[in-house]
Amino acid sequence: MSAEATNPATPGPVAPTAAAATTPAVPRADRRKSRPRIDLRRLGRAALLGPAVRGKLPDAISHVVEAHRAHHPDADLDPLRRAYVLAESSHRGQMRKSGEPYITHPLAVTLILAELGAETTTLTASLLHDTVEDTDVTLDQVREQFGEEVRYLVDGVTKLEKVDYGAAAEPETFRKMLVATGSDVRVMSIKLADRLHNMRTLGVMRPEKQARIAKVTRDVLIPLAERLGVQALKTELEDLVFAILHPDEYEHTRELIAGNAARRGDPLAEVADEVRGVLREADIQAEVLIRPRHFVSVHRVARKRGRLRGADFGRLLVLVHEDADCYGVLGELHTCMTPVVSEFKDFIAVPKFNLYQSLHTAVARPDGQVVEVLIRTHQMHKVAEAGVVALGNPYAPASEAPLSGSPASDAPADGERADPTRPGWLSRLLDWQRAAPDPDTFWSTLREDLAQDREITVFRPDGGTLGLPEGASCVDAAYAQYGEDAHACIGARVNGRLATLSTVLRDGDTVQLLMGQDPASEPSREWLEHAHTPAARIAIQRWLAAHPGGGTGSGTDEATAPRPDPADGTATAESTAPESTARESAARSRSADVLSDRPGATVRLAGCCTPVPPDEITGFAVRGGVVTVHRLECATVAQMKSPGRAEIGVRWGDTTEIRVTLVAESFGRPHLLADLTEAISSTGADIVSATVEPPTQQRVRHTYTLQLPDAARLPALMRAMRDVPGVYDVARAQHPGPAS
Repeated sequence: MSAEATNPATPGPVAPTAAAATTPAVPRADRRKSRPRIDLRRLGRAALLGPAVRGKLPDAISHVVEAHRAHHPDADLDPLRRAYVLAESSHRGQMRKSGEPYITHPLAVTLILAELGAETTTLTASLLHDTVEDTDVTLDQVREQFGEEVRYLVDGVTKLEKVDYGAAAEPETFRKMLVATGSDVRVMSIKLADRLHNMRTLGVMRPEKQARIAKVTRDVLIPLAERLGVQALKTELEDLVFAILHPDEYEHTRELIAGNAARRGDPLAEVADEVRGVLREADIQAEVLIRPRHFVSVHRVARKRGRLRGADFGRLLVLVHEDADCYGVLGELHTCMTPVVSEFKDFIAVPKFNLYQSLHTAVARPDGQVVEVLIRTHQMHKVAEAGVVALGNPYAPASEAPLSGSPASDAPADGERADPTRPGWLSRLLDWQRAAPDPDTFWSTLREDLAQDREITVFRPDGGTLGLPEGASCVDAAYAQYGEDAHACIGARVNGRLATLSTVLRDGDTVQLLMGQDPASEPSREWLEHAHTPAARIAIQRWLAAHPGGGTGSGTDEATAPRPDPADGTATAESTAPESTARESAARSRSADVLSDRPGATVRLAGCCTPVPPDEITGFAVRGGVVTVHRLECATVAQMKSPGRAEIGVRWGDTTEIRVTLVAESFGRPHLLADLTEAISSTGADIVSATVEPPTQQRVRHTYTLQLPDAARLPALMRAMRDVPGVYDVARAQHPGPAS
């Protein structure tokens, strides 16, 4: 099956006569060879004759064996024979609503998986996938005859009984399947193939039931197929759903495709010939194919571009043998043809989260038509079509891996899963589903989660990574890393800079989450506005439900609540230090012992940089004969020197008391100001004045002017302030401006 295009006749139950009219006209050499359509009714009648002679392969599974041997020539076929014999005898007498013997359904599902390259264990379980649900066969019997792996796969896709679960049967069945998929992705592979065959034969159902099943397929199964990389199933499911839920648009799209097929000349075929010539001259062995777009893809392009031209109905696919050849093909196309640079994407160097690898580019024809080109190796193409199905058994040792060089070939010896999709979206889904309080919440949240079809990777300072959906914030990163302990998170550093929890992350960001030490820390209701992942939303909602009235704090202490200044209307906050203490401190000498090269001059420490020993300092004469003293790195020094003003030598004398201004940046939380004041006092410093700027997105900036009995205490003071939970930056004040 095609990753970008499926047989346009696929929506057979809805438009069974569309095949001949809608297939784009392409040269025979460019069409992928395919087997004739299997006559399931004939196979069903053959199945009624009973099982074949022991040891001989039944004719009914000959087409499955043929497809299986194309991918696995040395496969042991005995499990398939025994599975078919058990399935046929168990389902004998059961009929589908279409009137076919029921055995035709597991046969069709198994054929789908065999054509995708599934290994023998998966096909065996596929033949048996409905036996436990619909017949007297038990899971113990399956284990005894076929082993634990097959039993696990069959159990994973077996539905829960409505008698036991009522309306919750469907969501709980999907929860069960997803949990099973977490240990073995082959469970979901079988489910997707099962749904595809059911959708192919949905025309016998009532319209309202067709619509209900199509909506679940659209909201849950198609996104799962996309995330597992099984594009061959995803595209056909999309077309089937499109035909049922949007019949008018489907019919219009069918007419567009039929009209294009009836036109003379095919720009795709012309460009394909040109590409073959270019690659032949460059001595690059490659196969160039035309990939017709499937119905939904044509519909999307039509909505995006308006009037469609011939090149819009398909793409070119170039298949090569080595990764390096992909870039060689790209270079030749961009050299010999006119590239559309904005269309270039490199999914080889940076694969998609669903295993997809390919180079995407586009070239322009002289008539203005743009032809999209996909470049990949044969191995990449197999994974692009079959996704995790191509990985086979996730427990297989490296020597048995189906794709040499694929992620599955690196399976660890201790039996750990080698499936690369497990650590990302699937791990997150399994984590949050445990916390979903009821089936309705799980079902609605699952649909929301699966609707987020793009993923980013962010890095932790320890070198680890977090996989998050696109649009995730620091809130989501916190709950992804710490679970419910993230309630105590008070901020983050993104790429080394302080950031609020509402900050939206981008692919490749480095995120350090800042955790508070207060055991009474609680999440804010505001976090729900920034939570993008189900794990974060469920954890916050569950805490809020358990603590009515909680989570209402603004993130700042009441003592630092901004008050409007009557002079200019801005909000300021003064420290709670007693006025008498402030006046007493203010009365102390504001200058340390500084010696100047200008005898008799009054020396004043500049307020812009508040120098203290042992800072390197310099001086400048200002009006009134005063010498102002600045730190050498103060921005004002350059301003004073630029007009040619001479520096005056200054140096520290025998200094005891000093006055210094410190700026602390923090994230707002209850009791923050009280804790900072206590930390300052513990070092013996007196607070002369303090201001707190109005909070901005939970960030608070404190400015303290402090009197210390000894300059040597300054480093200890700054360390004590940094140790206060919520405070992450403490620095000496730097106020650019002229000296006074």
